[in-house]
Amino acid sequence: MADKQSVEALLAAHQDEYLQTDLMSAGAVRSLRVDDDTVYLALDLGFPCGDYGQALAEQLSDQIRALPGVERAEVKVGFTITAHAVQPNLKRMPAIRNIIAVGSGKGGVGKSTVAANLALALAADGARVGMLDADIYGPSQPRMLGAEVAPSSTQPKVFEPAMAHGLQTMSIGYMVDQNSPAIWRGPMVTQALSQLLFQTRWDDLDYLIVDLPPGTGDIQLTLAQKIPVAGAIIVTTPQDLALLDARKGLKMFEKVNVPVLGVVENMSTHICSQCGHEEAVFGAGGGERLAAESGVELLGQLPLDMRIREQADSGRPTVVAEPGGELAQRYHEIARRAAARLALKRKDYSASFPNIVVENS
Repeated sequence: MADKQSVEALLAAHQDEYLQTDLMSAGAVRSLRVDDDTVYLALDLGFPCGDYGQALAEQLSDQIRALPGVERAEVKVGFTITAHAVQPNLKRMPAIRNIIAVGSGKGGVGKSTVAANLALALAADGARVGMLDADIYGPSQPRMLGAEVAPSSTQPKVFEPAMAHGLQTMSIGYMVDQNSPAIWRGPMVTQALSQLLFQTRWDDLDYLIVDLPPGTGDIQLTLAQKIPVAGAIIVTTPQDLALLDARKGLKMFEKVNVPVLGVVENMSTHICSQCGHEEAVFGAGGGERLAAESGVELLGQLPLDMRIREQADSGRPTVVAEPGGELAQRYHEIARRAAARLALKRKDYSASFPNIVVENS
């Protein structure tokens, strides 16, 4: 007869590559039942797992069947996306479980391309995902996602998000001429961001990815003070100048009580399209050093590859243009690590409690 304790010991010894802890400590076991020589196991990883969940189920099934007394093992691996805590004095938006900000200290590091591909990777793994282009002066997501049609409006001051590759999206770029600059002062910019977020009818999102402009200015301040953010991702290149500014961006999120989920090092190496030679043209190890100094995770490294640029310019980012390719797999790895980091953060239980009103009789 199968032994439940043996199965639990096996799960306690299995270190998940994304959660970075064992399955028992992560609270991933939804149910475990032993019936004579058959084990029924259901896991909830807490982050979109896609193909990885299926592979994990097969791996654990084989390991459980190898235990004494076990003839059959039925293992199911799924996920439930829960809401996580946001900044003090802010409440999360009812239609959005988690807002994740993607920022950088300076421009030109490929932040928007990374943000688009991470959003698409989360969606491909089974999550409901939205993209908010918060770069009012230089919106790029409409072109990058191939969705340059203005969103519809069914009610005054309410916008329906534009759909692109399964993402719900919103950007000022949908509403202005792409050749006309936004010559706006700070208050106008922050008001525009608030309207784009709060006046869009987001539909039951697990994640809203916010593509921030570079720097630590008005938009970032609005994000910290008014927008309930569950976590942030910092994008940088290995170059010392980029790292200097990325460090400032990371510290900004820490000061406003937004947990940094990790660092993405973009353009880590250049891969020659002719010979395949790989070279660290912007330096090496910068993102790793920044992550280590700041006590956060290096979520992944991405190469400077012509295909990423071509696919983004064409409106079909890498994750949808070459879903089975090696580059798309890198984005999937980064997205799963970030989502897993968030899954281990403090959850938001405010929706579980009733509103209590105290009145004088």
